[in-house]
Amino acid sequence: MVPGEPRISDIRAREVLDCRGLPTVQVDVVVDGVFLGRADVPAGRSRGRHEPVELRDGGRRFGGFGVQRAVGNVRDVLAPALVGGPAVPQRRLDMRLVELDGTPDRSHLGANALLGVSLATARAVAAAADQPLYRHLNADAHVLPVPQVNLINGGKHASNELDIQEFIFMPVGVATLADALAAATEVNLALHEILARRYGQAAVNTGDEGGYAPPISEPAEALEQLHLAVDRADYASAAVYGLDCAASHFYDPDQGVYLLAGEPRSREEMVSIYEGFARDWGVVSFEDPFHEDDFAAFAELTGRLDVQVVGDDLLVTNRERVEHAQEMGAANALLLKVNQAGTLSEALTAARQAAGGGWGVVVSERSGETEDPLIADLAVGLNAGQIKTGAPVRGERTAKYNRLLQIEEELGSAAAYAGRWYRHPR
Repeated sequence: MVPGEPRISDIRAREVLDCRGLPTVQVDVVVDGVFLGRADVPAGRSRGRHEPVELRDGGRRFGGFGVQRAVGNVRDVLAPALVGGPAVPQRRLDMRLVELDGTPDRSHLGANALLGVSLATARAVAAAADQPLYRHLNADAHVLPVPQVNLINGGKHASNELDIQEFIFMPVGVATLADALAAATEVNLALHEILARRYGQAAVNTGDEGGYAPPISEPAEALEQLHLAVDRADYASAAVYGLDCAASHFYDPDQGVYLLAGEPRSREEMVSIYEGFARDWGVVSFEDPFHEDDFAAFAELTGRLDVQVVGDDLLVTNRERVEHAQEMGAANALLLKVNQAGTLSEALTAARQAAGGGWGVVVSERSGETEDPLIADLAVGLNAGQIKTGAPVRGERTAKYNRLLQIEEELGSAAAYAGRWYRHPR
């Protein structure tokens, strides 16, 4: 033990509810008997098959979604092994967590148990150093990210016929993060009026991430409504657009086609469709445009279009998969989700691999979020340039935006909004 090295005094865990009313794991870590770190573990509905295993209880309780087993593993396995030991360095702690689980997919103790301890420890160590988490992660943290604001929901995040999962407004042409959030809300208000008038009041019901879920099946029609709202709010010159296609969920592996808007589409047809979205609708960011194992299709789109091609299910915040994609030229940006990586250190390693290859990094929430704003600190700590945390409504979404506003104020004149440099922040 190094003299003065912070030591873990206590670890506790409990079930709490996420934004869908389903249980998730919350962990408290106490360092040096005084400094508390607390973290909630997010959960995804749209999950890649290469993600680590999130341990759920099964049975009738909470419809099978309970996390008492994962909570018990924190209390009965991880706490006895870690309490009294060092809280730093983070990577040593995280590798110990991985060792205690002992499986490649974290299925023994549960990725949700491991991640809760990892994140809560980082927060506790930051508190012990009297630092905000973003500063603990990076002494040069200063970039406020462009929000990828998900204003229209489809796919697994909504009960409508849109196959593409997210239609995104990105306010790149404003001066500050505060201005970006004002733009997001103004566009969202305009979109509410447009959708309600055209499709009726049911069209402004919302999906998992707070975006509207109108009765639309054609993606171009959704993009048209989003453009109308941006024009009405007077942000056309400040806006670019993104799509989270989540294409694995409308890919038919038996036929080898994508079932988009009720029609089977080949890979070549999907590339042409995406080209049209970029040309006609100003889409500059395509997330998961093909199914999660089709590195070759990602490479084709990346080579053909001068746009951001983001890997989510393709990469699952895994350094080895990022490296493989970089070797193939498949994508040029990583969607970073800490619960895909399993621990904070592994997420940071994936981010370094991405950035080291000249890629962009988009720090992202999950659809099953809580009010924990940790990813706001993570985005700034990485100087990532982009954050994706849903619509500018609902507490689990606005908690992240509000934390970014606090960080912008704390940084003062040192803060730099990524703006049009969102892919490669300055």
